[in-house]
Amino acid sequence: MSYIDPDREAWAAFKNLPRDRPIHMLNLITLKPKAEYPAGHPDHGKDLSGAEAYRAYGRAIAPVFEKLGAKQVWAGHPEVMVTGPQSKGWELAFIAEYPNTQAFIDMVRDPHYRDHVVPHRTAAVADSRLLCLTPLDPDGELGS
Repeated sequence: MSYIDPDREAWAAFKNLPRDRPIHMLNLITLKPKAEYPAGHPDHGKDLSGAEAYRAYGRAIAPVFEKLGAKQVWAGHPEVMVTGPQSKGWELAFIAEYPNTQAFIDMVRDPHYRDHVVPHRTAAVADSRLLCLTPLDPDGELGS
C-alpha cells in the first residue's frame, strides 16, 4: 500500500494540534520511475522522470515556503534502514520547518499550492510518509 496524501482521520488529528508553536515535518519519499502528469498539465507527455518532477515541485514550493516563513532544515539520501523493515527503501528524506501548524494548513488550502505545486508532487511520488514533529528546546524539553 502506498501513501501520497493524508487520510481524513490523520488530517483531523493534525488540525487539532496546538497552533502556537513551530513544527517540523519529516518527509520520506519514494519516486516513480516516470512522472505521471495528468492530461492537460503542461508537463504531460514530456517523458520526465519522477526525480525531475520532484525537482519541479521543489522549485514551485520555494516561494510558497518563503511566504509562509517555512524552510527546509535538513535533507539527505537514506542509505540503509539500520532498525526497521528492510523491505521499504526511501529515496529522499528531508525535514521542513513551519512556524506553526496553521502555516502548514494555510499552505495546503492555498489554491496556488493545490493547482500549481501539488501536481508536480503527485506526478513524482510513488509513496511517502509525513510525520509531524514538535522540536525540543535546547534542554531537551518540548518547546512552548
